[in-house]
Amino acid sequence: MKAAQSSDTIVAEIVIKASADRVFEALMDPQKRTQWWGAAGRFQATHMESDLRPGGAWMMSGTGMGGKPFVVRGEYRSVDRPRSIEFTWKADWDQEAPVTVVRFDLSEADGATTVKLTHSGLTSERTRENYRGWPWLLSMLQGFAECKPQAAGAQG
Repeated sequence: MKAAQSSDTIVAEIVIKASADRVFEALMDPQKRTQWWGAAGRFQATHMESDLRPGGAWMMSGTGMGGKPFVVRGEYRSVDRPRSIEFTWKADWDQEAPVTVVRFDLSEADGATTVKLTHSGLTSERTRENYRGWPWLLSMLQGFAECKPQAAGAQG
């Protein structure tokens, strides 16, 4: 996994052994996203609403550090399934932070998808510090997307 940071942008990249369609679904389907976004005791998404179209709103809520509830919301700026998605991001835990932009670019080759996340508009060191966990979150996406679903009727 690669991660980089410039003055107002964080970029993280990972290769996931799954199709771009599967990765896109894991990112954008509200039921799927709440299955992998976070980890108990750290932060965990428990609910998501999504109007997946340019101009459509999205909202995600859950439990943060110490059990404190959180809400993140925004608006989709572009949707190019399964190649890219871009949306605004405003988290309730940092009221002073500006609205920022998150973009996922997906590129599939030979049964694997390179996912590049770009989070821009992070205008202060304090704000950038709040998002240093993107590489960890991408590894959660990777674990979910690479997991093979059980066949119907299979017992585990």
